[in-house]
Amino acid sequence: MSNAPFSFRRLNFDQGSLELTEEYVRLRAYHIYEERGRQDGHDKEDWYQAEAEIFGGKPPTAVDQDAKESEPALLTSAA
Repeated sequence: MSNAPFSFRRLNFDQGSLELTEEYVRLRAYHIYEERGRQDGHDKEDWYQAEAEIFGGKPPTAVDQDAKESEPALLTSAA
């Protein structure tokens, strides 16, 4: 494995493939995990950071994302 820093600038997103884009996010999230020293328990943060780096924008925290994902369930159960 190379010690050179990984750069998504070399990747081509013109193909428009959802599977390929997801693979880019997966690879970057894994690199973030490795950069942290392979500490477990940060998988969601790594994924959101990778998405933010690839698609632009600020990554949400895992707590923010968990709350967002649970909102519809809360609304459904309250009815």
